Amino acid sequence: MNQTPPFALADAAWLPHRHVEGTDRIQFQHVARADHRSAPFLTDEYLGPDCARHDVPVADCLAAVPPQPMGFLFHSAFCGSTLLLSALDRPGVAMGLSEPVLLNDVVGFRRRGAPPTAVARLADSATRLLARPFAPGERVIVKPSNILNPLAELLLALRGDAPAILLHAPLETFLVSVVRKGLWCRLWVRELLEGFLTDNIVNLGFAPRDYFRQTDLQVAATGWLAQHALFHQLAGKLGPGRVRTLDSETLTREPLAVLTAATRHYGLNASPADLAAMAGGPAFTRHSKSGAAFDAAQRAEEYAEARRAHGDEIDKVMVWAQAVAEANGLAMDLPHPLLG
Repeated sequence: MNQTPPFALADAAWLPHRHVEGTDRIQFQHVARADHRSAPFLTDEYLGPDCARHDVPVADCLAAVPPQPMGFLFHSAFCGSTLLLSALDRPGVAMGLSEPVLLNDVVGFRRRGAPPTAVARLADSATRLLARPFAPGERVIVKPSNILNPLAELLLALRGDAPAILLHAPLETFLVSVVRKGLWCRLWVRELLEGFLTDNIVNLGFAPRDYFRQTDLQVAATGWLAQHALFHQLAGKLGPGRVRTLDSETLTREPLAVLTAATRHYGLNASPADLAAMAGGPAFTRHSKSGAAFDAAQRAEEYAEARRAHGDEIDKVMVWAQAVAEANGLAMDLPHPLLG
């Protein structure tokens, strides 16, 4: 791979894709705007591995790319975050970046014991590069993977003027999503909680051995509660001027109102015509991952079917989780709602 890139570092079409830890470089690959629209996540699975890539020293990136206005969409999984980002992604208004792997690399770098200053330096470079606008007048909205949630405060501190929305699904809806997705998802919630324990954000009164005694859905609920507690802390610390909260039910029930409030919060230049097109566009009529036709009625039926099949397990875990939340003084409703 070339060490001198044949492109300008200000060109947003060159995606900062990975951190090459051994040489402290950022690996770029070309992703045209149209290709972003067809990739629900910015991973090799969707982007494809067979393309030109170029490595650039982190120091060169920091020197060449000044900070730009941007926004963040943090989420706790299975809550319509890809849908919302897709709806906001409109030429002339905003560009959405869905779960760039470079930010995941920041998490891995930290978990492998990198010094805090080195983690912050990499996160600074990553967010500067991701914020590069695709066109004049647009603002980039970045949706990190939810494994970034423990680093959300760092990202918001580095980009001190960036507004954020914290999106979640109600706990019962989240649990229904887990059972709908089957065994791989039951394994994934355990992997997620393992990472959050490493990041030291699970403070719900459990001893280490307690997690081995929890069922899959209890583990899922524990991870949800840990993220919910973190969202409470972020919203309370940074206030409504920086952070607004939103739930998936409100998003799907009131798309135009949500998009109107979201564009205002992010400082986007969206006209009434833009908002109408965004609310009536394919984001709300297509499956956010597969692109197949999919509407609210189909979603409700799929959830109802899963709820009928696993209702006893879900009901018991909901009672348990509510008791855990109450014991920790954790309210299920987040402050600073986007609507209201």
